[in-house]
Amino acid sequence: MASKATKKTLPAKQAAELITALKARFEKNTARHKGIAWASVQSRLEANPDKLWSLSEMERTGGEPDVVGIEKKTGELLFVDCSPESPKGRTSVCYDREGLESRKEHKPANTAIDLAAEIGIELLNEEQYRDLQKLGEFDLKTSSWIKTPADIRKLGGALFCDRRFGHVFVYHNGAQSYYSARGFRGILRV
Repeated sequence: MASKATKKTLPAKQAAELITALKARFEKNTARHKGIAWASVQSRLEANPDKLWSLSEMERTGGEPDVVGIEKKTGELLFVDCSPESPKGRTSVCYDREGLESRKEHKPANTAIDLAAEIGIELLNEEQYRDLQKLGEFDLKTSSWIKTPADIRKLGGALFCDRRFGHVFVYHNGAQSYYSARGFRGILRV
């Protein structure tokens, strides 16, 4: 019996083009990944072709993924959406399926949680979002849904962040809300 989950892979030419684009971004933004050598990044990418597909989707939807660190426990590289504003291809989405289904009209096409799962990434949590903001100034005009704690979500709420007036702010909204200037940023472990 065939498994429902199929690994998504990129054709060789597309994978090579993506690696070239990631390398150029990596070299242009060295402050994001001090102490990490491109050779180790490339070898990990080549050893994990299914992750290349997710990175390609992050790129396609406007995320501009880049390495921002290494997971201490596992040694995995952390790729995060580093686009200046919330990725354009991931805006106008409710937080999750429950929020979407609670809307009576004007339903958006998707949700942040569902779209992240389709891409194979996770939403940033508050700590990860704040860590990203230490590497640059992001979401000066937009905002991004973040992973919301279960106790808040249980009550119908969801969290989002942005950067205004030189500070990172965390806000709340109903999970059913969506705005053209709100999307989400993801993280991928490779």
